[in-house]
Amino acid sequence: MSWSARSGVALGCRARPIVDLSYSRHFLDFQGSGIPSAMKKLVVTRRSPNFREAVALRHGVPVPLPGDGDLLVRNRFVGINASDINYSAGRYDTSVKPPFDIGFEGVGDVVALGLSASANYTVGQAVAYVKAGSFAEYTVVPAKQAVPLPSVKPEFLTLMVSGATAYISLKELGELSEGQKVLVTAAAGGTGQFAVQLAKKAKCHVIGTCSSDEKGGFLKSIGCDHAINYKTENIESVLRKDYPEGVDVVYESVGGKMFDLAVNSLATKGRLIVIGFITGYQNPTGLSPIKAEVLPAKLLKKSASIRGFFLNHYFSEYKMALKHLLEMYEKGELVCEVDLGDMSPEGKFIGLESVFRAVDYMYMGKNIGKIVVELPHSVNSKL
Repeated sequence: MSWSARSGVALGCRARPIVDLSYSRHFLDFQGSGIPSAMKKLVVTRRSPNFREAVALRHGVPVPLPGDGDLLVRNRFVGINASDINYSAGRYDTSVKPPFDIGFEGVGDVVALGLSASANYTVGQAVAYVKAGSFAEYTVVPAKQAVPLPSVKPEFLTLMVSGATAYISLKELGELSEGQKVLVTAAAGGTGQFAVQLAKKAKCHVIGTCSSDEKGGFLKSIGCDHAINYKTENIESVLRKDYPEGVDVVYESVGGKMFDLAVNSLATKGRLIVIGFITGYQNPTGLSPIKAEVLPAKLLKKSASIRGFFLNHYFSEYKMALKHLLEMYEKGELVCEVDLGDMSPEGKFIGLESVFRAVDYMYMGKNIGKIVVELPHSVNSKL
């Protein structure tokens, strides 16, 4: 008889992994509560730019098991991004068929982990991550993709996608130098707040657009030199009057008319960085109309450029960027404004069911800072 057969593994059959991870069902987390067998999560059941039509809240979903190099994270805070709608509409990967998981980022506690992952992580550790499937009570995260944190705080979540997008795009594409003029659209939003602060750290003159005086006050508090409330002021007139030679860099996330205005406002050799175009995401095509016919002539006339930025293409820069952002926050050099929905009509965003409200709130342009949903957990103590 062969060694494999004597070991209870028949030849020709797939050998069982040496590490049997079924034990993770019985792990006790650090608060003494057992991991449940079922959970809630959000699932895209049909492709649609209407988030409420595309996504369903599922109950009784089996809690996933971590593999050898994985962590099982109990999510405590999850981040809302404008591109959640692009994802639910199936625009990022048309080959993926519903149902599929949704949500890009989370912060939580490690409650179980595989043997290899235990070399660097322990149960009870706070971590953040960027991975599809965060709109769930529990998410399996490869240990190599997790970011260890000193504590579970929603402020850390603001840095994962929003902060990293601003940091890497301005560093790689912005070519910022002292004294340059930088225009940030939707400046009081999740990623705009970081573009403002990072441009100021580069000793630039920063102009930010926003939709209320309250947001304007917030922008000034984080160092914005000139906040323009587009509900009460004409942005084009203000820019033409105050910056007749144009702006050197535009950090643009709105699209449509704002994109056209940004192109017209560029200085000679100006750079327009497109990180999104939120005004179009809810449309069937995902686009908002722009005046593209004259674009080549405008760019040529100014030796200007338009540069697109998608975070997934810059993961080689990601860890370095996040490390620097976390250091700045820990030293008190960076404001990480979180909007948990306290001022929304139905109150704070708590629980997965409130993700729908949080997405609506963002598209109404009500938020100041990064929209975050808190996921409370019930502790069934075994003690």
